[in-house]
Amino acid sequence: MTSALEVPLDPKVLEGLPQPPTITLQSPKDYIFDPRENIVINCEAKGKPHPSFSWTRNGTHFDVEKDSKVLMKPGSGTLVIDISGEKAEAYEGTYQCTAHNEHGTAVSNNIVIRQSRSPLWSKERNEAITVQMGISLVLQCRPPAGLPPPVIFWMDNNFQKLPLDLRVSQALNGDLYFSNVLPEDTRSDYICYARFPHTQTIQQKQPISVTVLEMDTMNETLAALYNVTDFYSGDPVGERHPGFMTPLGTTSTKMVLKGETLELECIAEGLPTPEMTWQKDGGELPSSRITFHNFQKTLKISDVNEADGGDYRCTAKNKLGTANHIIKVTVKASPFWVSAPRNLILAPNETGILTCRVGGEPKPKISWFVNGVSIENAPEDLSRKVEDDTVILSNVQPGSSAVYQCNASNEFGYLMANAFVNVLAEPPRVLTPPNRVYQVITNSPALLHCASFGSPIPTITWFKDIQTSIKNDDPYVIHENGTLEIHVAQPLNSGKYTCIATNNLGIKENHVYLEVKEPTRILKQPEYKVVQRGMSAEFECKVKHDPSLIPTMIWLKDNGELPDDERFEVDTDSLIIKDVIEEDEGTYTCIMNTTLDQDSASAMLTVVEQPDPPTKLELTDQTERTVQLSWIPGDENNSPTQKFLIQYEDLLHQPGVWINLTEVDGTSTKAHLNLSPYVYYTFRVLAENEVGFSQPSQASRQYRTNPAAPDENPSDVQGVGTEADNLVISWTPLTGFQANGPGLEYKVHWRQKDVDQEWSSRTVANVSQCVVTETPTYVPFEIKVQASNDYGNGPEPGVVIGYSGEDAPLSAPDSVQVIIHNSTVAEVHWEPVVPTSVRGKLQGYKVYYRRERGLEETETEETEQEEQVLTFSGNRTEGRLPGLQPYSLYNVRIRVLNNKAEGPPSADKTFETPEGVPGRPAFLNVNPSLDSLTLTWGAPLSINGRLSGYILKYQPVNSTNELGPPKVMTFFANETTVTLSNLNSSMLYKFYLSAKTNKGSGPIITEEAFTIIDTTVPSRQVDIATQGWFIGLMCAIALLILVLLIVCFIKRNKGGKYPVKEKEDAHQDPEIQPMKEDDGTFGEYSDTEDHKPLKGSRTPSNGTVRRDESDDSLVDYGEGGDGQFNEDGSFIGQYSGKKEKDTHEGNESSEAPSPVNAMNSFV
Repeated sequence: MTSALEVPLDPKVLEGLPQPPTITLQSPKDYIFDPRENIVINCEAKGKPHPSFSWTRNGTHFDVEKDSKVLMKPGSGTLVIDISGEKAEAYEGTYQCTAHNEHGTAVSNNIVIRQSRSPLWSKERNEAITVQMGISLVLQCRPPAGLPPPVIFWMDNNFQKLPLDLRVSQALNGDLYFSNVLPEDTRSDYICYARFPHTQTIQQKQPISVTVLEMDTMNETLAALYNVTDFYSGDPVGERHPGFMTPLGTTSTKMVLKGETLELECIAEGLPTPEMTWQKDGGELPSSRITFHNFQKTLKISDVNEADGGDYRCTAKNKLGTANHIIKVTVKASPFWVSAPRNLILAPNETGILTCRVGGEPKPKISWFVNGVSIENAPEDLSRKVEDDTVILSNVQPGSSAVYQCNASNEFGYLMANAFVNVLAEPPRVLTPPNRVYQVITNSPALLHCASFGSPIPTITWFKDIQTSIKNDDPYVIHENGTLEIHVAQPLNSGKYTCIATNNLGIKENHVYLEVKEPTRILKQPEYKVVQRGMSAEFECKVKHDPSLIPTMIWLKDNGELPDDERFEVDTDSLIIKDVIEEDEGTYTCIMNTTLDQDSASAMLTVVEQPDPPTKLELTDQTERTVQLSWIPGDENNSPTQKFLIQYEDLLHQPGVWINLTEVDGTSTKAHLNLSPYVYYTFRVLAENEVGFSQPSQASRQYRTNPAAPDENPSDVQGVGTEADNLVISWTPLTGFQANGPGLEYKVHWRQKDVDQEWSSRTVANVSQCVVTETPTYVPFEIKVQASNDYGNGPEPGVVIGYSGEDAPLSAPDSVQVIIHNSTVAEVHWEPVVPTSVRGKLQGYKVYYRRERGLEETETEETEQEEQVLTFSGNRTEGRLPGLQPYSLYNVRIRVLNNKAEGPPSADKTFETPEGVPGRPAFLNVNPSLDSLTLTWGAPLSINGRLSGYILKYQPVNSTNELGPPKVMTFFANETTVTLSNLNSSMLYKFYLSAKTNKGSGPIITEEAFTIIDTTVPSRQVDIATQGWFIGLMCAIALLILVLLIVCFIKRNKGGKYPVKEKEDAHQDPEIQPMKEDDGTFGEYSDTEDHKPLKGSRTPSNGTVRRDESDDSLVDYGEGGDGQFNEDGSFIGQYSGKKEKDTHEGNESSEAPSPVNAMNSFV
C-alpha cells in the first residue's frame, strides 16, 4: 500500500474548507491474488465534499453495479470481488480508480490484477545418467513457470535436502552443478522440488538416477555393451585446470535496475574442486552492501546505484591454475522521484508552481494531466503554462481549483502522482493551542511553535513579553512555518512570547510561555568496585536537578532491570548490594530521569574471591634430592594469583602435618623442589591472591627419598656446669626429618681448653645432653657434637666453648670508703677481689646498707631499720646510694657475686648524712573569734636536723578574692600556738606555716578561716537601710553593676577582655615573682589563668567557719609549683585564686547575704 502526500493542515481547520480529492490508500501496481480468496482492490480518498469513486478496467469504464460479484465499500472506492464458484481469470486485467468532487478529480495508479499460478511439471522421462568419476555434471531442473516464480530445492525420496558444498552447488536457476563427481554421488533419487509461495504448493520433478563409475568398471561396462575388448583406452580422467560451467565463455552481460539487488553467479568445474574469488576491475567492491553465497559462487549487491556498473571478474583457482570470467554489469533505472509535485493552496491572484522532477535510465518521459484528462485535451486555461516538468499557474481565480497528475515513464516502469491546486481566500488562524507552556533544559534548543493557516499565507511575527520585537537574528531563528527557535536556551530567555499571524484578510495572535530549567547532572558518579564475595557493595549516585522537575532514579544492570532480589537495596542516591555473589558482577548504571532530560553514569562491579585450588599435580624429573612439581592453576576469580605455596606431608615422621616447603610466583605452573633423604613425601599446592589462599589442591602421589648420612649436626650446643665439679653438655636434637636415616646417634667430644690433652668422647642416642663429672671448678672446655646414623656421620662439627660448674667466691672487697654528696645521696667505693677468688663468672657486687638511727636520737633510742640492697653489675669499684635520710647514721658492707653464690662480706663501714630542711608541720588548726584567730600546730614528723623554729605568714582576702598586705611572724622551736588579735570581723584570712632548721625552711602548710560576724552590725544596717540616701546609693550601685555586666558580656562575645582582666594582664604571673627579701611582702592576688574558686575555701552558706579539712598546702593554690620559704623566712610564690566562680561555688552564700560584706568590698 502507498499513501498520498498529506496537506500539512489541522483536520479541524480542513473540516470547514473546500478541498479537491486526495488519494490516501491504493493497492500496489502489481497485484497477484490467490484464487482461493476474494480479490480486494484498495482505493481510499479524502476531500471536501467527500469524493465519489469510479473504476476503469483495461482502459474502459467498469460498471460495478452490474456485476453482482463486485462490491464497492460504502464511502470508499475499495472493491471486493467474490471469485468463489467463478473463474478467477475473468477478473484479471488493469484497473484504475478515480475519486471526484466539485473541485477536481484524482486518479490511482494502474493496478495490474493477476492470478497466482502453480502449474504441474510437464511429463517427461529422465534417462539414467552414467558418468565417469572426476568429470563435471549438471542436473537440470527446468521448473514450470509460475506466478510468482517458485522456490527451487533438491531432495531425495525421504524428503531430506541434498547436502551442498564447494563441489556440489545449486545455481540461481535451480540446476544442480557438480564440479567433479565422486562415487558417493551415485544415487537414483535426485529430485527437484518447486514451492509456489502464494498457493503454498510444492511440485516434484521425476527422480534422476546418477551412476558414477570408476575407470576399470567403466571400461568393462562399455566393452560388454559394444562387444569390444577395450572401449576406453585413453588415460583415466585425472586432475585438470578450472573451467566455467556457467556462465559460458570469457565474458557475459548483466543488466540490473537501480535500487534492486544485483546477483552475479560463477560456477566452475575442475579437479581438485576450484575455489572462487571476486573483484571489480577498476574499482572496489562495496563492502557495506555486499554478501557472498553458495560457497563464494554467488555475489549479491543490495540497493544498487549507478556506481555499481562495471566489469566484475570471477576467478576459479585450483593447484593447476586459474580461470577468469568477466561479467559486464549495466545499471538502468525505472523512474524515481527527485521532487514529487506538492499540493498547493493559493489565494486569488497568487501564482503557484507545480514541479515534477524525476530520474531514470533511460530518461523518463513526463506527461501532465488535469482531473484525469491529458493536459493537451483539457479545457484551455490562459493562467496555466506547461514547461516540461513544471506547471506555472499565474493569477489564479476562485473556481480554478483542480487536481493535476504527473506521469513519468520509461521502458522499465512509471511513476504517477496527484497534486491539487486549491484556490482559497481565508483570514489567518493560529493552530497552536493558546497559552502553551514549553519547557526546555538550559543550553538546549527551544522550539516555540506558531502553526497557522490562511490564504494568502500569513506572515508571522514574534514578540517577547509583549513589547520586545524578535528579529531573525542570533540567538533567534524564525522558520518558514512560523516556529521560533532559540539555538541555545538560557534562563534569561524564559518568559511570555506572542506570535502574530497576518494576511490581507485579517490578523490573529497567540501567546506561549517558555521555561528554561536547570539541567539534570550527576554530581558524584558511581565508582568501580572490587568486592569480595559475601561482602556488600555500594554505588553512590548523587544528582542535582531543577527543583521544579520531579526526578526518577532508575538503576540498571548490564542495561537491563535489576534482579528481583531482596539483596539489592535502592536508596534515593545509592544502590547497595548485600552478600555479593558471582552473578552480581557486571555494569551498573544509574539513570536520573525528569520530564525534560536525563543523565546517567555507569560503573563496573567485579566480584573477587580466593582462587580455585590448582589441579592435576604431576611429579617429573625425579632425582635423589630433587623433583619437579607441576600443576594446572584454578580459576583466579577476578583477582590475579600472586603466588603459589607448596606444602609437603612426611608420612614417615609426621603424618597428618602439612609443612610449608617453598613459594613460587603466581605466573608459574611448576616448581623445582629440593628434598631431604629418608622422607615419604606427598605434595599439595595452594594459590594466593589479594583475597587470600585457595583451598589446598588434591595431594600428589607419594614420593620416597632414600636414606643418607645426616646433612647437619645438632644446633644450640652449650656447655654449662651445674655443680662445682661437672660439665653438662646440651644441644637441640635433630628431628626425624633431619636424621636422613635410621639409627640416629650423637658423638659428644670435649677437652679442657688451653691444656694439652686428647679429646674425650661419648656416643649417646635419644637424649639431648651429656654430663661430664670430676672437672675442675669453672674452667673452659672445647665441645663439639656430631650426628650420625646407619648410613654415616654428619659433617665435621664446629667447636663451642663451655665452662664447668661454679663455686662460692672466696674473698670480700677491701678498702670500703664512703663519700657524702648531700643529705640524701652518698657514694661508696671499694677495691675489687682477685679474679681467681671469684670461682665463677663475675656478676657484680652487692651493697648492703641500713639506717642505724637519727643523729638527734641517742643510742638508747636506736630503732631497728630494714636493710636495703643495691646490686652493681660487672667489675665495678663504686656505686651511688640514693634516697638516704638526712641527719642519720648508716652502716654499709659489700659482697662479690657470681652465678653460684655471694662471697663473704666486707668489714662494716659507718657514715653520717648531713642536716636537711624539715618536713611540713604535722597540722595547723585555726579557732575563730570576733576579731581574733587562735592558731595551733604540730612539729614536723621529719625534722631532718635540729629544729630552729617556725615562720608564719598571713593575709586578708576580700570579697573579690584580692589579697591584702602580708604579715610575717617567727617562733621558736618550742612554740606551737599563737593568737592573732585586732583582726577585722567577718574577714577571710589565709595562713602559711613552715618549719626551719639551720639548713633552711621546709615545705609549708596552709589554712584559711573567717573571723566571726559582729552581731551588732545588722541593727545598724537596718537603720541605714531605712534612709533615703542609702536606698538611692544602692540603686545607683545596682544600675552601675548592671551596665558593667552588659559591657563585659558584649566584649566577651567579641573576644575582648574584661576591665578586671586588663588590670590583671598588667601584672606578671605572681607565681614566678618571689617576695622581696627585705620587706617580706607578697605579690598581688591574681586571676590570670582561669576562674576557679579559692581552693580550700569551704565556708558554708550560714557564714560559720568549718575547722576540718584545713590542711591544704600553698602548692594546692598554684599551678603545680611548690610554694616555699627562703632560708631567711621570706615567702616564695603567691596566693592564687579565681574570681568569677568563687561567688557561685567556694563562697556561695558567705558574703552575698550580708549588706556589710557588700559594703566591705568597696572599702
